[in-house]
Amino acid sequence: MITLPTLSIVVPVYNVAPYLPRCLESLAALNPPADEIIVVDDGSTDDCPAILAGFAARLPQMRVIRQENGGLSAARNTGLDAARGKYLAFVDSDDFVSPDAYAEALRLAEDEQLDMVLLNANYHFEGREQDYAIYADADPSGVIPGREWLRRRLRAGRFLHMVWMHLYRRDFIESRGYRFVPRLIHEDVIWTTRALLAAQRVRYTGHIAVHYRIPLRSFSAEQSQRRLQAVVDSSVINAEALAAMSAALDDDAELRALIDEHLVDGALSVFHKLAKMPDREAAAGTLCRLRREGFLRLLWRHARDSAQRRRIARHWLRSWLAGAGK
Repeated sequence: MITLPTLSIVVPVYNVAPYLPRCLESLAALNPPADEIIVVDDGSTDDCPAILAGFAARLPQMRVIRQENGGLSAARNTGLDAARGKYLAFVDSDDFVSPDAYAEALRLAEDEQLDMVLLNANYHFEGREQDYAIYADADPSGVIPGREWLRRRLRAGRFLHMVWMHLYRRDFIESRGYRFVPRLIHEDVIWTTRALLAAQRVRYTGHIAVHYRIPLRSFSAEQSQRRLQAVVDSSVINAEALAAMSAALDDDAELRALIDEHLVDGALSVFHKLAKMPDREAAAGTLCRLRREGFLRLLWRHARDSAQRRRIARHWLRSWLAGAGK
């Protein structure tokens, strides 16, 4: 009889050589150790392959899978396909974990038969300012349905979708066939909302498991344009997915309204991204396309108050002016 590892950790890697050693050091220091560390090298062109090779002796449970670059979602999906542990966690390779990141979570998951254990994390500013907790306002919970945690966070006006803030029972994920949408930016939005709506038994511990690095980055105008365009296009997909989840909540009017409000607030950030685009002609074209393809109508249907509708109407007018009504 094959004994499955208790904890599988999936680590997508792409051109993060300055940060990868600290991530791997933190995984090596985990207590209890992870049974399986699946590193997916998503076509790195820097020193990441050499760094991984150097850690091979220290992390015998580490398995490296190399593939052509397909993006973060594709790398996570490859890791999911390879994972064999009873429980599953994700770690991004520019972040690092606490030594006891999953100790209590694994115990609670086993003792209480949880679908998900909800953890906390620190924003890590690399010494530029003091680190602080992502959730400073949330008290530990008992065992509750995932949708109740989602409701509480949406009521509080602070809900972050980070997939690496959770421990999952893997058969909960696999029984629903959950995978990340390839080439999507902010792919955690769909995954986390869907998982919480489905999970019957979750518990929030408040434990700081992950240290989420906030690096200083600079981009060329061309890089910035590509990234902002990808964020805009992904935000449309996320908004449409959240709208579909909201529509399915016929039995929970309050949660439906909270998701709608969250959907619109998040989607309105698209227009801030358009304002930052170096290519102003491309930004104007994208704004017109969003109107033509019904994105603004979707936001209007899900808006919950006059403030949201005023902002949507303002952008609708700008889209007409930008495209002369086209």
